[in-house]
Amino acid sequence: MSLILEPVADANAPLARRNPVAKLGAALLFTLPLVVTLDPVTPGVALLVELAALPFFGVRAGMLARRAWPLLVAAFGVLVSMLLFAADRDGALLLSLGPVDVTTGVLAAAAGLILRIFAVALPGIVVFATTDPTDLADALVQNAKAPARFAIGALAAFRLLPLLGQEWRMLNLARRARGIDAGRNPAVFASTGFALLVGALRRGVRLAVAMDARGFDSATPRTFARVQRFTRADAALVVISLLLSATILAATITFGLFRPIIG
Repeated sequence: MSLILEPVADANAPLARRNPVAKLGAALLFTLPLVVTLDPVTPGVALLVELAALPFFGVRAGMLARRAWPLLVAAFGVLVSMLLFAADRDGALLLSLGPVDVTTGVLAAAAGLILRIFAVALPGIVVFATTDPTDLADALVQNAKAPARFAIGALAAFRLLPLLGQEWRMLNLARRARGIDAGRNPAVFASTGFALLVGALRRGVRLAVAMDARGFDSATPRTFARVQRFTRADAALVVISLLLSATILAATITFGLFRPIIG
């Protein structure tokens, strides 16, 4: 779990040093065209641009593969769902498996969705792989003017996530000490999950009370131990990301490949 929350890329890479809010804003702006079109070309080009930018963020291919493997599972699920349940089966027939007809239209639609999954998720993976969660929370409060209660609360939640795995193991060990082996019993699994949920809620309540006691909900201006500065280079990253996004979308429209989600 800690692998997901901690930066593991090269901290000295040119884009890895940028302000966390700038990286987050650039990722959001770059993925905007991907949510307005259904064609596979737009996410495909966006994915190529994202892969080309990885060295500038100091992200290694091995680390990316370890973090992105759940996307492969999601992509396989999308492919199977489209092959079995797609309503639009236009195009040339490639394969017929009983009631299931695999056509070029189905494969194109599946490819568009799969590429969109990778293209939308990859910027987020890169942002969190190159950003310390504490720096992100500080930058959200200082540069994005987010409420300190929200930003610091989100940071605390991220920091507490690894404890869930430890508590799950402790609950299983405690049950085994009492002679209860969960195995594949869904009832025992659900009981353990409920106990974990109760423990997480109690810890969340204690955390909220502790934050209120330290004045996180007051209107008094707060000071920061680590100042996060938004420089011209950070603004340039956001602007370049927006221009690349607009260029990809304009090229798709120019070549007649744009397929809007609505309309």
